[in-house]
Amino acid sequence: MNRSENISKLKTEKFDLLVIGAGASGSGVALDASLRGLKVALIEKGDFSCQTSSRSTKLIHGGVRYLEQAFTKFQFSQLKQVKHGLQERKYLLANARHLSKPLGIITPVFSAFEALYYTIGLKIYGFFAQKDHLPAARWLSKKEAKLLSPDLSDDIHSAVMYFDGQLDDARFALALAQTAHKSGAVVANYISWQKFIFDSSGKISGIIAKDEDSGSEFTINSKVVINCTGPFADNLRLSANKEEEARIVPSKGVHMVLSKDFFKGDKAMLIPKTKDGRLIFVIPFKKSVLVGTTDTPYQDIDREPLLEKNEAEFLLETLKNYVRKVPELKDIKAGFGGLRPLLAAKTDRKNNNTKSLLRDHEVEFDEKSGLLSLLGGKWTTYRLMAEDATDRICEILGLDIVCKTHKYPLVGSENFEKLPKPVDVESDVFKHLQKTYGDRADKVLKIVSEDILFGQRIHPEKQAIKAEVIYSIRNEMLIKPRDFFAQRLRWEILDWKITLESVETVVGLMKQELKWTHEKSNSEISEYKILLQSFIKTIS
Repeated sequence: MNRSENISKLKTEKFDLLVIGAGASGSGVALDASLRGLKVALIEKGDFSCQTSSRSTKLIHGGVRYLEQAFTKFQFSQLKQVKHGLQERKYLLANARHLSKPLGIITPVFSAFEALYYTIGLKIYGFFAQKDHLPAARWLSKKEAKLLSPDLSDDIHSAVMYFDGQLDDARFALALAQTAHKSGAVVANYISWQKFIFDSSGKISGIIAKDEDSGSEFTINSKVVINCTGPFADNLRLSANKEEEARIVPSKGVHMVLSKDFFKGDKAMLIPKTKDGRLIFVIPFKKSVLVGTTDTPYQDIDREPLLEKNEAEFLLETLKNYVRKVPELKDIKAGFGGLRPLLAAKTDRKNNNTKSLLRDHEVEFDEKSGLLSLLGGKWTTYRLMAEDATDRICEILGLDIVCKTHKYPLVGSENFEKLPKPVDVESDVFKHLQKTYGDRADKVLKIVSEDILFGQRIHPEKQAIKAEVIYSIRNEMLIKPRDFFAQRLRWEILDWKITLESVETVVGLMKQELKWTHEKSNSEISEYKILLQSFIKTIS
């Protein structure tokens, strides 16, 4: 994906569909519509998936909590979301196998009654999944549970284990955008929506866009425009039609990250009860452990949500009864926050209890302006959301073309296991490249032939090599150091210390490839280091 070439096309070509927002849902719509033969443009005001879609719990799931709410609180509408998630789970696991995998999740219990309760509940959860070939939920004795997860508390009675899926959310969303581009879509990051353009009948016919890198503004013309901006969707909706009501109720969720020393093994843990009724997951991810998430209302959506000290203390307190060795604030390696775009009925926005709002989605069409908006939803159902939205787009355009994304492999996923390991590449480095880039790992390694220094590790404690920076610039529209650490490698959300120690190395490579001035590279280093240090101070 060459950014300058794509921007040139945005300026000069006319499109059937313009997708605003390149998170999971927006990139999913762009891919679906491109595969149906539409001429598609996809833009994102920041980097691909830099907001909600890269800040998830990394689970592919139907939602255990939604199932429990359906039966304990008689909210049977939640069953629709559980069913959708579990039906979609198999597609996410199959279509990008280098970025997703099944994950065993252990739920510790402290009595025989709890064991029976959660065994029955998780058996019902598995029933909704139908035929996706993941193992069924089963009860574990205390001895079995401790063998699988040796750091579980000695006080547990037993446990129940079930299976869901796990994904690298940011790289999965990037693979969606890459696959859309490969299928004909014109794609660009750091292109922001400024305002809509209306035709003589008052319908949207395009937008004024801004290149956030160069500062220049230009017009993008399109027959249909769809708003896929998640928590920010109301900004566009109300700009298109001031008579519309706000629909989005943003909810903040945070995670803290610990060393694997606190929770060894390859199984995750579900903490089914907290003092305020939430569920908390403890999940192995890239040799670290994520703990989260919270669920609280959040109004200031223009301010980046961060892991705050009180939230970290809540998560640490929640862990106490479930693990042998209880971590402290000083043990937190990193943390991150994200916003869920929870959807309220037009008469129910004042409801301040985010846990009661549906995580389901809606394709909204504004008759007055012609704006489509894809609202609500969650990661696991992105493909279904995109299918529903693209069906509506085709209806508007008078087309009758079926969806093709159910079993469509994403960029990087085909035959990646069969790539031969070069003799001069260390095994852990090669495995990292396979799991990050799939069958494109060989393209990263080819860059090493340009300069042997590109084969060096970026940091001695990590598997990533310098060639990945060059690859990301040339093939993934990388233009900012934070995007490399946050979305491409995931180090920012996993280890602030190692990220801080690696900034100069990465910026030096970006300076060389992007022809930055000395002043520009120094500014990028300083700006990003200040940001990382502010994250650390937030939980100190």
